[in-house]
Amino acid sequence: MSDSLSIRSYSKQKVGHTHDFHQLVLPLRGVINIDLAGFSGKVAPGECVVIQAGELHHFTSETEARFVVADMFSLPENLCAASWLVFTISQPLNRYLQFIETQLEYQVDSSLEKLTFDTFTSLLAAQRVAQTRDRRISAVVSFIDDNIGSELDIGTLARIACLSATQFKKLFREQMGVSAGHHVTAMRMEKARALLIHTDLPVQRVAETVGYHDLSAFSRRFSAHFGLPPSKLFS
Repeated sequence: MSDSLSIRSYSKQKVGHTHDFHQLVLPLRGVINIDLAGFSGKVAPGECVVIQAGELHHFTSETEARFVVADMFSLPENLCAASWLVFTISQPLNRYLQFIETQLEYQVDSSLEKLTFDTFTSLLAAQRVAQTRDRRISAVVSFIDDNIGSELDIGTLARIACLSATQFKKLFREQMGVSAGHHVTAMRMEKARALLIHTDLPVQRVAETVGYHDLSAFSRRFSAHFGLPPSKLFS
């Protein structure tokens, strides 16, 4: 066996086994119910569970659920040092899983499969591995990612989390380590920097894409976040 990625489904019948390699399970659709040392519960889309080599684990799922499964002889350093067996994955990795599914079901190409696995490993190594988020906060974080250019006030975000504004602000800070406003600003600035570096969009368009219709306000915020104005990014 070599390092590999595959698309799998499981059954409602509880199954238990071990293997001599590490295995990561990342749900695409549906959840997996898994029991292993240190964790017992559900793993849903947007999350990853790490099953160490030699670890006995039991699992069930609905038959229509689908998963990306990575068999790995070695794990990235961030996963080896992590305290959590289940963690929330980044938006880029989450979206890359859709490509993996499409590519693996499209054709057999060993060279392309190796490149796909290498990219998967690089995205995995960049993950911040922490305890899985409260699903209400995960829903808000996904909404922010998908609507970064929209009005993202506390009232709107609290409604998505089905919490009062006060409850939401408290839970968000507990889960994310920063306020919701700080998180939104940071995500907007990172998106803006990526657009400025990787596309030919003018600064005004970039500002509008991340929710700023006042160019001067965007430039001030960008300068405060990165220490230089957007116009100096390529100097």
